[in-house]
Amino acid sequence: MKKQPEEKKEITTPVVAELSYYEAVGRRKTSSARVRLYVVKEEAVTVLGMEVKKGEMKVNGRDIESYFPGEVMKKMYTEPFRTTNTVGRFAVVVKIVGGGLSSQLGAFLHGVARTLEKVDKEKFRPILKKRGFMKRDPRAKERRKAGFAGKARARKQSPKR
Repeated sequence: MKKQPEEKKEITTPVVAELSYYEAVGRRKTSSARVRLYVVKEEAVTVLGMEVKKGEMKVNGRDIESYFPGEVMKKMYTEPFRTTNTVGRFAVVVKIVGGGLSSQLGAFLHGVARTLEKVDKEKFRPILKKRGFMKRDPRAKERRKAGFAGKARARKQSPKR
């Protein structure tokens, strides 16, 4: 039996517009936040299957208002943008892992400040540094020491009586 020549199929990949973004990592206690600030030229950008509009912030696939609820937290996570006068200029997508809500917010702030620094170093760095956003907060839970009473500093009770 004679083999017929196989037809060559051309594989075409859809053309995806190259998204321009700034990326940095922020940390606090045991939390890590990978922050991406997208420069949006159109109405919205599709990132990881979700549509993000200019000025919108998404954390782990959810809106930031539902992830960090309350007015106090809202004031905190918008502070780096208000400090640098960039409110509503970027679409923000963040992936946060580890820790609790408070340390995740701290990691978010650190990551946003580091990405804003990459946008315009000469202009934004002194402002963010003065406000304390550029410093990674080193305070973390102290490790438990062997031979102690279960906690980092607790001592075992003396059996003298």
